[in-house]
Amino acid sequence: ELLEVVKDLTDPAAAPIVRTLTERLHHLVDIGLEYLSLDRVTDTLSGGESQRVKIVKNLNGSLVDVMYIFDEPSVGLHPRDVHRLNELLEKLRDKGNTVIVVEHDPDVIKGADYLVDMGPRAGSEGGQVVYEGDFAGLLKADTLTGNYLLHKRPLKETFRQATGVLPIVHATVNNLKDVSVDIPTGVLTVITGVAGSGKSSLITEAFLRQHQEAVVIDQEAIGTSSRSNPATYTGIMDDVRKAFAAANHADAGLFSFNSKGACPNCQGLGVTYTDLGFLEGVKLPCEVCGGKRFKDEVLAYTLNGKSIADVLNLTVHQALAFLKIKEVQPKLQALSDVGLDYLTLGQPLSTLSGGECQRIKLASELHKQGSIYVMDEPTTGLHLSDIGRLLTIMNRLVDGGNTVMVIEHHLDVIRNADWIIDMGPEGGNKGGMVIFEGTPRDLLGAKHSLTSKYV
Repeated sequence: ELLEVVKDLTDPAAAPIVRTLTERLHHLVDIGLEYLSLDRVTDTLSGGESQRVKIVKNLNGSLVDVMYIFDEPSVGLHPRDVHRLNELLEKLRDKGNTVIVVEHDPDVIKGADYLVDMGPRAGSEGGQVVYEGDFAGLLKADTLTGNYLLHKRPLKETFRQATGVLPIVHATVNNLKDVSVDIPTGVLTVITGVAGSGKSSLITEAFLRQHQEAVVIDQEAIGTSSRSNPATYTGIMDDVRKAFAAANHADAGLFSFNSKGACPNCQGLGVTYTDLGFLEGVKLPCEVCGGKRFKDEVLAYTLNGKSIADVLNLTVHQALAFLKIKEVQPKLQALSDVGLDYLTLGQPLSTLSGGECQRIKLASELHKQGSIYVMDEPTTGLHLSDIGRLLTIMNRLVDGGNTVMVIEHHLDVIRNADWIIDMGPEGGNKGGMVIFEGTPRDLLGAKHSLTSKYV
């Protein structure tokens, strides 16, 4: 609306300002943010929206010969919006800039001039460049990424039947236009639609207000403390401490770096901080415990030949073979199932990526029975090879009698749903309506749905 008003300004004195304003507003429209009002508070924007506002801000600059680094800019974007994103990235490049993108989305990978593929796997098994070159070469290269780009996941053949419904009645949160919709129980339901169409408003606000018992697995950080790690978060550490205490006839509190066993010099942090006055403080490994976080006498106790510090240095994969404790095995298996077998048990949670945090949450919630699960874009930060694992987990949850609802744009997840609710038709005030409900096969015939064009 503002674009039309600005275009009508004919005063020659205002011409330079009008030209700049028109260009900036055009960029916002081109990337699909034409529905935002300029007084909208930024912390109410979705992840995809805020990411695109940042890109437009950089596009509007007159700088050239600048290096831009984007970390997964396609997060929260519908396939339609990913094509718009590619156009913006190309515009930045054509201005004479260098654009580096960290990305898993096949469409963004396809649009790159030059690709660097890291691998061969994750964690300690990664850290190498396994391919560099153009897209055609990547398809021929025998790497995980190259192999997965060659195969498109087929549409699901059979769909589970719902055992009942969970109604959402007259939802009017944010841009929702008096939406009433039934969520089927006992099946895998995917809520999709372009960015800003009202998916999160429908589920994370309207649905959860009416069904507070649901287990929510979202993008929120799970704890930024350097004292918490995968072992403490999933409860593995409690059982390991008990096992050490029983084997060595010692107090279980000794085997915690947050309790009696902490190194007295660094209080169990493994590092010491040196204050340099006006300069930023320096973090150094503790000279007493060497970063192991425990007192020396605690490290003398062993379980099957390993100290508590050695056990915390094991990866999930190694721990599965080493820790034969009955209570610990299912928790380790859950971490492995969500694709985190490369993490060490003692890695601070503050060092994990958003996708890793979400999967640790998922692993710790997997044992709950008869629940409603709500997942908000669980494919964030996932490589194409991990999507299959995620789908296996979702299907296992549904087969165990749970109801699983996923807010998602990833086409592989959409193709494998039992039921789809497509929001739209556009974002913001042009969205907020349910434009399709049905199976993925029915979606193919829904000509008014933007999602159907890409499935």
